Amino acid sequence: MHRIRSEERISAISVFSPITRIPASAQERAGVRELLTSGALFSAAPPDDAGTEPLLPDTGGVPCDWVDADRAGLGAGVLLYVHGGGFEHENPAVERAMAHRLSRAAGRPALRVGYRLAPDHPFPAPVEDVAAVYRALLAQGVPAPRIVLVGESAGATLVLSALLVLKEEGAPLPAGAVPVSGLNDLTASGPSIAANEGRDLLPASALGHIVPQYLAGAAPDRAPQSPLHGDPRGLPPLLLPVGGDELFLDDTLRFAAAAAEAGADASVDLYEGMPHAFHAAALSENPPLTGRTFLARLRAWISGPG
Repeated sequence: MHRIRSEERISAISVFSPITRIPASAQERAGVRELLTSGALFSAAPPDDAGTEPLLPDTGGVPCDWVDADRAGLGAGVLLYVHGGGFEHENPAVERAMAHRLSRAAGRPALRVGYRLAPDHPFPAPVEDVAAVYRALLAQGVPAPRIVLVGESAGATLVLSALLVLKEEGAPLPAGAVPVSGLNDLTASGPSIAANEGRDLLPASALGHIVPQYLAGAAPDRAPQSPLHGDPRGLPPLLLPVGGDELFLDDTLRFAAAAAEAGADASVDLYEGMPHAFHAAALSENPPLTGRTFLARLRAWISGPG
């Protein structure tokens, strides 16, 4: 019953927002889940020949890491990368490795944002940090049309929240954004949270800790903290990758539909049978098809808006 209702929602939403289904064999699905749960990805690191020197002197007062996989330099633009971790955790070494994979796919340097973390620094601090780094890029001469934002999990939430803040203040917006596996409705009312419980690797019970700790009393049904409750009119092009078995499937689908209805260019890549943060498979030394596909589709999409 859950699967049928999910398919009905996907069909209804695809009227407003294009959905590209990316199938995976049972073996591929099992392989990705094994990678995500085995701990093998925690040893990932950028290669020694990657460019890691600071490319600009200012990152808005926020600690950041530059990773330029192919030493393309600032002339190619910047990919602003916002890591996940439930608004609470970071793993800079692994995140630098992800920044390297993203940099290579995008053909431009990536800037990993070391935003402040809950519980010591709940909302709005992390959103302010992401926006501050973006403003610093603009102030130092990086054109908005040469910047793309990519965020994963909590980082995807922060990317959309920061875009809403920047839009409201009238800042030039980036070429586009790729929020992956985002929690976009902090009321946790998306039907897939119940429907995909047990399918996803992330348990729904985790939201009882993540959401109140991040919000620290802020309303869960207001923007920018809860992007689905904001006004998406005027947002830049969006590519929203999500796993079909994710708790946050409906968070992605509903945000994409709302953005598209409001006139934004929003499309969904639906990785069938994949759990939360499936894209981390790209960190593997020999990435499975899912990881390679994620990077290839990111590369192709960025070559358009970026």
